[in-house]
Amino acid sequence: MSSSIIKTEILRLTREFSRQAHAANRPGYEGQELASRRPRFVPGQTVVPYAGRVFTEDEVEAAVSATLDFWLTLGKEGEAFEEGLAQFLGVKASILCNSGSSANLLAVAALSSPRLGAKRLNPGDEIITVAAGFPTTVAPMIQHGFVPVFLDNDPATLNARVEQLDEAFVEGKTKAVMIAHTLGNPFNLSAVTEFCKKHDLWLIEDNCDALGCAYDAKLTGTFGDLSTQSFYPPHHMTLGEGGAVNIVKSLKFKSIVESFRDWGRDCWCASGKDNTCNKRFDWQLGELPKGYDHKFIYSHFGFNLKPLDIQAAIGRVQLTKLPLFIQARIDNWNYLRRGLRETGEYFDFMLPTHATGWTPDGGFAWDASGHKSLCSWFGFMLRVKPGAPFTKFEFARHLDQRKIGNRMLFGGNLVRQPVFVQLKKDRPDAFRVVGNLSGADQIMN
Repeated sequence: MSSSIIKTEILRLTREFSRQAHAANRPGYEGQELASRRPRFVPGQTVVPYAGRVFTEDEVEAAVSATLDFWLTLGKEGEAFEEGLAQFLGVKASILCNSGSSANLLAVAALSSPRLGAKRLNPGDEIITVAAGFPTTVAPMIQHGFVPVFLDNDPATLNARVEQLDEAFVEGKTKAVMIAHTLGNPFNLSAVTEFCKKHDLWLIEDNCDALGCAYDAKLTGTFGDLSTQSFYPPHHMTLGEGGAVNIVKSLKFKSIVESFRDWGRDCWCASGKDNTCNKRFDWQLGELPKGYDHKFIYSHFGFNLKPLDIQAAIGRVQLTKLPLFIQARIDNWNYLRRGLRETGEYFDFMLPTHATGWTPDGGFAWDASGHKSLCSWFGFMLRVKPGAPFTKFEFARHLDQRKIGNRMLFGGNLVRQPVFVQLKKDRPDAFRVVGNLSGADQIMN
């Protein structure tokens, strides 16, 4: 029996196995016959995860097929996924890496490259960010010797209070802005992009929570110079682990990001390819002898942050389903919001940026700015009101007892975390805070 016939049979059985073993992970938008394969929901007994993988036999087959080919390291599947993601977003390029946190690390590292000339960031330069969020939006700044400057959060949108931008700015020190679209809610991109343009600052959008969200009908992750994605299972699509840096405006960042991802090397040949520049033994860089092998010349202090081609194969299938995933998150948020509309006495609910209220038909009232946000929500935020007859912790335990998954907003006010408290003791000038961060504290508490 030929290997191709054996592979075909393996993949047929793989699909059947997946249909039987992974019925609980099937998308809810499938037809009744397929959806009926999912286990029956029993309130109080069936676990309701806060998020998780949604897939069918298509992804499992793609993973097994790539495994049987056994290329393993990033290759043709990775190239195809990068092209597909860039095409979906409408950006110049997307660079695949092993996590969203690594994507943030690469994006920040890229700003330190000597190839940026006078606009490169040096240790001590400042990056404006926001206090309540995920730590690996900020950690790369500290790790590169940059100084995060923390804006406060608006507890209703969970995003940055953009009215503090001017107060945060220091001429000659402020060089960039890096903010996340929190829980799939675009931050005020009109104010932030105008501010960055006025002061000639780099803008990195942490788009890890917000793939498919839009601001004024334009996808988030396409407004800055760079943006980042995460493909961890709770996110809008998954590769198991995985992330990406999107090159939005200038292709000069492509070779910079790839260099930092791939050990810091100067060579741009893909794995398994040699001499695409036709000058492999003709370069003279640094103080190396002329002709030193270009595959072993290094221009940055880099990392090794590539994923596997198997992950990219899964991602290519997930990309085809992404529009349905994006709409499902919108529908799910509205379903929960309608179901909880009588609980406003106890909870404050999240609002999209520029929204002033919600209506039971799933619509929003908007402020007078003329700007609107479309949220494909990463989570459903419930903020317990101070006058409620229960605390946040009592509510969380109540949900746990009924097997309903729940999470805090990541690290809460990050400057209250042990690592930042210690950092302030060790290096008082390692970060700055604008105002008293009362909004971030409300979210944390």
